[in-house]
Amino acid sequence: MAKSKTVFVCQNCGAESAKWIGKCPSCKEWNTYHEEIVAPVSSSRDSSLGIDQIKRKPELLDNIISDEHERIRTGISELDRLLGGGMVKGSLILLGGEPGIGKSTLALQLALAMKGTKILYVSGEESEEQISLRSKRLKNSNPDCYILSETELESILPHAENIKPGLIIIDSIQTITTSMLESSAGSVSQVRECAALLLRYSKITGIPVVLIGHITKDGTLAGPKVLEHIVDVVLYFEGDNNYIYRILRSIKNRFGSTSELGIFEMLDNGLREVPNPSELFINQHDELLSGIAIAATIDGIRPFLIETQSLVSSAVYGTPQRSSTGYDTRRLNMLLAVLEKRAGFKLGMKDVFLNIAGGIRVNDPAIDLAIISSVLSSNLDMPVGKNICFSGETGLSGEIRPVSRIEQRIREASKMGFNKIYISRFQKYASKKDSGIEVIQVGKIENLVRSLFG
Repeated sequence: MAKSKTVFVCQNCGAESAKWIGKCPSCKEWNTYHEEIVAPVSSSRDSSLGIDQIKRKPELLDNIISDEHERIRTGISELDRLLGGGMVKGSLILLGGEPGIGKSTLALQLALAMKGTKILYVSGEESEEQISLRSKRLKNSNPDCYILSETELESILPHAENIKPGLIIIDSIQTITTSMLESSAGSVSQVRECAALLLRYSKITGIPVVLIGHITKDGTLAGPKVLEHIVDVVLYFEGDNNYIYRILRSIKNRFGSTSELGIFEMLDNGLREVPNPSELFINQHDELLSGIAIAATIDGIRPFLIETQSLVSSAVYGTPQRSSTGYDTRRLNMLLAVLEKRAGFKLGMKDVFLNIAGGIRVNDPAIDLAIISSVLSSNLDMPVGKNICFSGETGLSGEIRPVSRIEQRIREASKMGFNKIYISRFQKYASKKDSGIEVIQVGKIENLVRSLFG
């Protein structure tokens, strides 16, 4: 019998060393090396996992027949959009997100929504009774959904061989271990080895596998970086626990675009799809209020309208406060400096608070124009006109710069009933007289102020 050995493995990047190192030379992180026992891997590891050895031979590329349209519908349209129309057979999907954000809820809803397909839901964190209680809360059922509470991979895959499921869900990959390694669950070597074995099993059998992954305190997926390279698709579930909205982003997708995103609403009975997010992110006010402006933004390739809220008041303390929720504070400071330097508004001794309604975070530079309008509206205590939205980027010289896919933004604003949209004077777009919305082009902030507030 071969002798096992011990190595020191970086828990951040997976680099190995024969001795303990204070600072990892690969990722430059401190105190991340932990000792792990590595047992020799048996030559017959596939047979021990219940996987039959399949010998392949090289094939000519022109002789390989593939059907790229053969996808498995999940029953959740927002998820299908992210995956490029559905799951591809033999794909390995990694779903990450913060604790309590709804990863397990989404995975169980996926298992219950795929009627007529055998599902094997493996949970290493919860018992069968706990999962049963959650399914009753979701008020949905699937007679072909099998639940298994197990953490050892050598016990999971033989069950999959007997059931022959159409989908396997692992919750979570950090709790799964293999007896080939003597390190503890969640270690770099265990996560890497288990993910590699599941990938091989998925490719041989053609069964798609969904892995739920934990994240670190820095917000990145826990485990070695090679985990993201092993899988075919990386989905990231984000949102604020204080709000009901959740956004599912595609970080990596070998079978589709990474420009899509899905929006869900967290309710008592699970996650509800939001087909038209513009209706949720815009509050319908009976009266005009100062400090509110609507931005026509795009996240990925999906346009929607977002309400920006600003509050400008006299600074009580010596140093004015600058606070933003859902937007980069440094960019807010830049926009305030542009307003003071180029438009003559003295905001240096005033507190400025900014909030993006709905609890989502926006990185689209086209929101600049709406933020400036909301700040000026609150500072002057004059509301922006009703049914007006904005889409434009602001430069340091005070000019309003064009943004991408302006036609999509205009169509979304027109669909939501807006009468006017402010864009850059240098913006080129295909004008349509029957769009039902007036497009106003402005070149500088001074022109915007005169047009809005006189």
